[in-house]
Amino acid sequence: METNPSPIMQSQNLDFFYGSFKALEQIDMNILPQRVTALIGPSGCGKSTFLRCLNRMNDTIPGTRVEGKITLDGQDIYAEDMDVTELRQRVGMVFQKPNPFPQSILDNVAFGPRVLGMVDGRVGLDELVERSLRQAALWEVVKDKLQHNALDLSLGEQQRLCIARVLAVQPEVILMDEPASALDPIATGHIEDLIAELKALYTIVIVTHNMQQAARVSDFTGFFWLGKLVEFNETPALFTTPKEELTESYITGRAG
Repeated sequence: METNPSPIMQSQNLDFFYGSFKALEQIDMNILPQRVTALIGPSGCGKSTFLRCLNRMNDTIPGTRVEGKITLDGQDIYAEDMDVTELRQRVGMVFQKPNPFPQSILDNVAFGPRVLGMVDGRVGLDELVERSLRQAALWEVVKDKLQHNALDLSLGEQQRLCIARVLAVQPEVILMDEPASALDPIATGHIEDLIAELKALYTIVIVTHNMQQAARVSDFTGFFWLGKLVEFNETPALFTTPKEELTESYITGRAG
């Protein structure tokens, strides 16, 4: 892997508005491939809003608008000719609370590939489902109950299933919005181990309130405060020798 590969995604002079309220101001960030980028900061600081800008999930909220630019492989994702369905295939989202569909485990993982016409025939679909579940470290748990209702799984298993569902459409980037905040410590550990394994194949951006988690799982960290990106750096440097006084105040608990 290159020491400093070219960014897979870039945010340039990004402003984001909910109506007249400016929620993000002049966000510049390079997201490098096959790295984990963590976004930290207090509640309401803009980190989840920024995450949702990366695959245009905010488009579903009336009255929102973006100024500036976000690119994926050099392509402006807010350009008029951007296929948003294709974008969300390439940049998948794992939400804070597990949200499996109320159907079988197999049908959950197969949903995206079926809709997108990604596989021909049952054998190809079965292989894709197995591969995705293996990548999500869930195959050994569910291989004998693929027809069981996904809602019968534990919360931690449901979240890994949701990750498998994202993996099944073969994304380039995976966005995770506090993926372990609803989970117990053991399930959280499983998710963190999974993130470490997945970054060999995928680019991951994770929002977390847990600074210890950011320090454990990420290569780069961005600290948000009141809609601004105060500091962005390699994770060890940001946590041990922050450049900004506000960053230091936040990570030492004096602010936020």
